[in-house]
Amino acid sequence: MNNAQPSQFVRSYLDEIPKAKGPVLDIACGSGRHTRVLLAAGYEVWAVDRDSDSLAELEQLGAKCFHLDLEREGFKWPFANEQFAGIVVTNYLHRPLMASILQSLADRGVLIYETFAAGNEQYGRPRNPDFLLQENELLQHFVYPAISGWRQQCLVFEHTYVNQITEAVVQRICIRRLRE
Repeated sequence: MNNAQPSQFVRSYLDEIPKAKGPVLDIACGSGRHTRVLLAAGYEVWAVDRDSDSLAELEQLGAKCFHLDLEREGFKWPFANEQFAGIVVTNYLHRPLMASILQSLADRGVLIYETFAAGNEQYGRPRNPDFLLQENELLQHFVYPAISGWRQQCLVFEHTYVNQITEAVVQRICIRRLRE
């Protein structure tokens, strides 16, 4: 997947995120390719990354930025008391965060998640199975969990081959969280 341009998958589902429900969290935002698209579309954006280099520039553009190492030993999810209208995650996988991500979605909030999956090892990095989603894994983390008073509506799910500048196998999902 091309890291310089926003993901076409993310762009396709941005309009699903309700603008009146609060900020959008861009996790592991990197250079801010999705933060920039979200800001341009009129969303309030909170950008998170462990590399502080691009965060200063994103802050100047209007994003609220957090320099965090999400994989640090003893890390506690700092957004436990926040509810986001949307959460965007691309090219990043840290399974211990998945339950916290789901819990941080507001009612009618939308999660857009896209990262590398099993099968990608034949095309390039990552090759380590620890960093590749297994079959239906995003469904297991974000659609099937039974959370009292909530349900997740799956708008789209794919485990597919892509050829966007480079070849890759990805898994991607867009869900809406609904209060029952």
